[in-house]
Amino acid sequence: MSVPFPSLTPPKPFAMLGSTESSAPVFQNLTPAQFAEALRQPDAVLVDVRRPDEFAAGHLPGAVNLDVTAPDFGQRIARLDNTRPTCVYCRSGARSAAAASQLTAAGFARVANLLGGALNWPETLTNG
Repeated sequence: MSVPFPSLTPPKPFAMLGSTESSAPVFQNLTPAQFAEALRQPDAVLVDVRRPDEFAAGHLPGAVNLDVTAPDFGQRIARLDNTRPTCVYCRSGARSAAAASQLTAAGFARVANLLGGALNWPETLTNG
């Protein structure tokens, strides 16, 4: 059963860049509080789409690192379970929005992007 992301306010869907069709895949931009709530889902996957050096310097606990700028990003996301809620973030939210668009285009039904990225995350990041 597919359960939508929790929403404290109406979601702010964004169609894939350049798309004008209403049936275009969408993802949700979530505030840090909404993103934290989405992460509490037992089957949620947390993906940090920054470079490996950025990830090593500090990341959200439990995140997996899939660099959106890597040439094999599409192949790597294809290995993920597209039925699970997938929460993505980067430093400021721009790269993760691009990644979220790619995920929805790849058939991921429940994708959330952290508005403002790690810079907007209120908790301490994990190193290593």
